Amino acid sequence: MPMNQPSLSERCQAIELLVMDVDGVLTDGRIVYDDRGAEWKAFHVRDGSGIKLWQKLGKRAAVLTGRKSPIVERRAAELGITAIIQGAEDKLPAFEALLRNEGVTAAQTAYLGDDLPDVPLLRRSGLAAAVADACAEARAAGHVVTRAAGGQGAVREFIELILRHQGRWQEMVAEHQR
Repeated sequence: MPMNQPSLSERCQAIELLVMDVDGVLTDGRIVYDDRGAEWKAFHVRDGSGIKLWQKLGKRAAVLTGRKSPIVERRAAELGITAIIQGAEDKLPAFEALLRNEGVTAAQTAYLGDDLPDVPLLRRSGLAAAVADACAEARAAGHVVTRAAGGQGAVREFIELILRHQGRWQEMVAEHQR
């Protein structure tokens, strides 16, 4: 690692905003339609609880996805995520607008993605992660590759990693052991 590049711990220390792709990150990437045309997605419960823990510490979360789905709106509402960008064909301008709207810098932002449209955001973020089953280019662009695949707890794993480096994870564990 070049001398001027921050360490993983330094990158984690700065993070205030977590931005996540949906399909392939919060879900396993499958899009299922029933015979009436309704779309189905499955979300991992520990990802949701991780996002709630994240927010409990005063951190913010956002979703940024290239597709549009009412299911994403519903899941975001359940989790208290108000920063939702859907239908972003080119994710980078949407990401830059999100940073401005949230009043954070790229260095204060962690991004979790899985595919080629995520690569520019992974390169731009202060802390970048790709899920275990991401495409090779996304894995190469990440500072971290999760052990968990998309839709299998990767978001929770990433949140836990950041909070451990920030010295906040044990606070959450202790609170839940009362």
